[in-house]
Amino acid sequence: MTMRHKVFVSYHHDNDQKYREKFESICEDRIVSWSVEMGDIDEYLKDETIWQKIRDEYLRESTVTVILIGEKTWQRKFIDWEISASIRDTEKNPRSGLLGILLPTHPDYNNDNYNKCIVPPRFYDNCKCDYAKLYDWSNNPETIQNWIHGAFLRRDSGTPDNSYPRFKGDRRNEGWC
Repeated sequence: MTMRHKVFVSYHHDNDQKYREKFESICEDRIVSWSVEMGDIDEYLKDETIWQKIRDEYLRESTVTVILIGEKTWQRKFIDWEISASIRDTEKNPRSGLLGILLPTHPDYNNDNYNKCIVPPRFYDNCKCDYAKLYDWSNNPETIQNWIHGAFLRRDSGTPDNSYPRFKGDRRNEGWC
């Protein structure tokens, strides 16, 4: 059996809560999972303070960050910040592995190709440099565990790309590119 990883789950709270719950149910015996919950962080704090809280308080012990990617996930400021904080290597917190799972609600779910403009841009950059991988939703816990373990191994063998400008707010347009 593969080791049990500490997984941070990033997702669009309003649209994809049921998939987060299902993901954790499928993997409950295979991972230790947590997320930032609605109301956990005061949204009126300075941006830099929020970003640092995400890294130091929520991602501190994670080894892998899983992005559940639904139809509007790419638009969310806090998802961009969670990806950015996850792949940042600091003295207190080593970077996490990164993987994305396209949800059945995403327009490109079960397609051979996906439109890069409707996945989080920072995540896409990390797929391009092979730091992250993107998969379609699965109900198979062994499959998901293998994806997570692969992301864990890549965190030390690759170099993430954190160069995309950090979101200042949620996006409302049709795509980022």
